[in-house]
Amino acid sequence: MEDPSSPAASGPAPGPDPGPSPRRGLVAWAVFDWANSAFPAVIVTFVFAAYFTQGVAADTVTGTAQWGWAMSLSALAVALSAPVLGAVADQTGRRKPWLALFTALCVGATAALWPVEPDTAWVPWALVAVALANLAFESGMVFYNAMLADLAPPERIGRWSGWGWGLGYAGGVACLTIALLVFVQADHPPFGLDREQAEHVRAVAPLVALWTALFSLPLFLFTPDTPRTGTPLSQALVAGPRTLWKTLRNVRRHGAVARFLLARMIYIDGLNTLFAFGGVYAAGTFGMELAEVIQFGLALNVTAGIGSALFAVLDDRIGPKRVILISVGCLAVLGTGVLLVHDKALFWALGLALGLFVGPTQSASRSLMAHLAPADLRTEMFGLFALSGKATAWMGPAVLAWVTEAFASQRAGMGSILVFFAIGMALMAGVPDQRARPPERAD
Repeated sequence: MEDPSSPAASGPAPGPDPGPSPRRGLVAWAVFDWANSAFPAVIVTFVFAAYFTQGVAADTVTGTAQWGWAMSLSALAVALSAPVLGAVADQTGRRKPWLALFTALCVGATAALWPVEPDTAWVPWALVAVALANLAFESGMVFYNAMLADLAPPERIGRWSGWGWGLGYAGGVACLTIALLVFVQADHPPFGLDREQAEHVRAVAPLVALWTALFSLPLFLFTPDTPRTGTPLSQALVAGPRTLWKTLRNVRRHGAVARFLLARMIYIDGLNTLFAFGGVYAAGTFGMELAEVIQFGLALNVTAGIGSALFAVLDDRIGPKRVILISVGCLAVLGTGVLLVHDKALFWALGLALGLFVGPTQSASRSLMAHLAPADLRTEMFGLFALSGKATAWMGPAVLAWVTEAFASQRAGMGSILVFFAIGMALMAGVPDQRARPPERAD
């Protein structure tokens, strides 16, 4: 008896099947990862977040808390809205208009960070703008990820997911390098930027906005979209949430998807916590200065991108489930080594090796979701995919903080991440190794 969660048993996709995309459309789709990865790298992780906490907020502690709340609330908004928006998009059929809307909102809200002067009066403006930009960035990824299975043939989903993710890491590193060398660290910033008013740092906001807008264009120009279903938007806004509620009530019919999302919720929480606190651990345990922490972060992104590209073909050959298990297992082993070493050089070596398995964990998760999701519910399922990455985002940092305080040790706190990897792997083992099948050819 056929698994009801398989694409073949889920019913027809909305509208006629557009077939595999021409290579130009797939390349343009992958370049979008290059385009939008500048936002998390430059704004959320490295440059603007540090500027806000150190130069805009009343003090570093207050600024860190304010920035954290803004990110948390925007993530909560994504978790609540993404499945509903995905269900609505499945009703109307097309995804590019939604992606265009959220890309434009991300670009506009990011550019709105430029006026934020080093003055506490700008705190509310900065927090609202960055929260909107992050909401738009994360929401756009729902529709972007859902396009993959309609563009790539089933036997090549893994490599295109991996190549796209690798391009994303490369784009983030490239934009961050330009931001640091041309603006932030330049002795004589271009365009007569006033260092006293931190214009050389604030300039990274319009840089990221322009970068995202420019490199997003190929997708909107060359990548085909799924056809319209003919359902009016007003009707879809009513039918979409009903379909989502029906899916959640009949979750047993989509058992493979549910098991995978539960497993991903756990191991991605561990991975996100590792990234969030890796710099804190490097600074506190190994005495790294801020400049060295940034260098380590850049190097880690490079190895993550390399890992994504290297594992891309392997994903298609052995399946994304095995790639996830291998990658998370290696993260656990190398993570243990990172916690045990006391030499900074060994920390660098193990940390960069660990990065090789970060990218494949993420890209293979995307390709597995593309294989598992029923065709007529694909965007809705990627909305739930987004939910699984946000719903328990508080858990990893909370457990880490509790363990760190209980044992008065950063190493012990970071060690709690290994538990998330172990539980995620155990749950992942029960997910069927299910892959989408190529469309049957007519005789």
